[in-house]
Amino acid sequence: MNHPKPFTLKNSLPQDIPASIVVFLVALPLCLGIALASGAPLFGGIIAGIVGGIIVGSWSGSPLGVSGPAAGLAVIVFTAIQDLGSYQVFLVAVVLAGLFQLVLGFLRAGIIGYYFPTSVIKGMLAGIGLIIILKQIPHAIGYDADYEGNLNFANPDGFNTFSELNHMMQFISPGAILITLISLIILILWEQPFMKRLRFTKWVQGPLVAVIAGILLTKLSATIPMMSLRTDQIVSIPVAENFSGFIQLFSLPDFSALANPQIYIIAITLAVVASLETLLCVEATDKLDPYKRITPTNRELRAQGIGNVISGLVGGLPVTQVIVRSSANIQSGALTKGSAIYHGLLLLISAITIPHLLNMIPLASLAAILFVVGYKLSKPVLYRQMWKEGYAQFIPFIVTILGILITDLLIGIALGMGVAIFYILYKNYKIPYFVKHSDNSPIHIELAEDVTFLNKATILQTLNHLPDNSTVVIDAHRSIHIDHDVREIIEDFKTNAKYRNITLDLIGMERSNELPDPKAEFIERYAPPHRKPAKNSLARSLN
Repeated sequence: MNHPKPFTLKNSLPQDIPASIVVFLVALPLCLGIALASGAPLFGGIIAGIVGGIIVGSWSGSPLGVSGPAAGLAVIVFTAIQDLGSYQVFLVAVVLAGLFQLVLGFLRAGIIGYYFPTSVIKGMLAGIGLIIILKQIPHAIGYDADYEGNLNFANPDGFNTFSELNHMMQFISPGAILITLISLIILILWEQPFMKRLRFTKWVQGPLVAVIAGILLTKLSATIPMMSLRTDQIVSIPVAENFSGFIQLFSLPDFSALANPQIYIIAITLAVVASLETLLCVEATDKLDPYKRITPTNRELRAQGIGNVISGLVGGLPVTQVIVRSSANIQSGALTKGSAIYHGLLLLISAITIPHLLNMIPLASLAAILFVVGYKLSKPVLYRQMWKEGYAQFIPFIVTILGILITDLLIGIALGMGVAIFYILYKNYKIPYFVKHSDNSPIHIELAEDVTFLNKATILQTLNHLPDNSTVVIDAHRSIHIDHDVREIIEDFKTNAKYRNITLDLIGMERSNELPDPKAEFIERYAPPHRKPAKNSLARSLN
């Protein structure tokens, strides 16, 4: 049988390079927009994108995750810069946050990411898909008051995600709408099967063609007053006149501020939030990976820590793994982390060599690209699948989506987690035991594998309603753990049963809290009959 060859940076170049161009186009305005929202120098966002691509991408074990500045940190960063008084002082907190993340990675804190249920992760992806679409509609028609990358319900212009859709109608730009429509037509055309069969489409991705078309339309529309775009409707990257001017765009941290205790509080806050966002994104990215590879989360935390140390040292914003760029990477056909690294290199090279060309890209073309990304994250088929899986999966999924839409990413996930935990507790509350009873036979109460204090009320009610003068068997032979509170209830019932003329038989209560011996269990289950030791000698043979 021939097995497929493992993906390497070398043999995946034909897929990774075109994907990296798409990620670069998506990342560029997001880096600038998040820097603007953070109250930081615009180039600080570009630096974070470069570091997230090249440095984090190189150290990370995530095959398809892309790192860079995150919208979820924008409010924290903005407040921190204001409180600390300067961006250079804030950079010290970024360096320290990276060191804290390194510690978390070595302490194996990455396991936290595995405790988020699938329903919440899928709700996060669908919610982000919807919020991307809703947030890009204003950019698509030419109203660009909101910064690129904003995922919060409230917008800086005083409106929210939904009221903005009404307010934007006063600022319609025919030129932006035309660019959006043509870009969407190109993107949809590139998705058609007959186009995918053409060899050149494997190297020339639809988003790149859409951006080139957008630049050409921007130049053409400049000659028609009604169709021309304003400067705020186009990408705006800082431009240096020469290489020395480019170097001056970088900032150095002011380490004299290490004596300020507030620095450490901000650093810990950044480390915790950035790590949580990263772990959530890792889970989501692994779900989207068509090859279902698993990212080593502790290694990812260490990679993020290294990235934040370096980003802070050279003047960049804090970085996390980010779902919008990661999902664009996956949808573009990337196979390895080479795509993330190459996108960082593209950011670096283009910022040095072609900033004037980048400043010709219309935001309307990028809005069209993000429309497609958002739709693929929140396809209708996903909702039908979650509905078929039952209320216990569907309701946390929907609550997560609604939470993200009307609050922000982390609060939305917290709401979804709360509902998912409620369902777990409710199920545990409802099924702590099974009752079997027929005429002229004892009432058989078989306890579940895990009986906790949450089951106290149900068990107590059942025992109180057992008929007098009956025979009752409480069977704990399947139970691995019975909470002390439940044991106390059963002991009380044992005493009370004597006065109610109830004959009580307890089975397995004395061993229910003992952990099974895995070696004995393996021999019992899998050894051939002639190799199994006798029951009375099994314990001796294991000692």
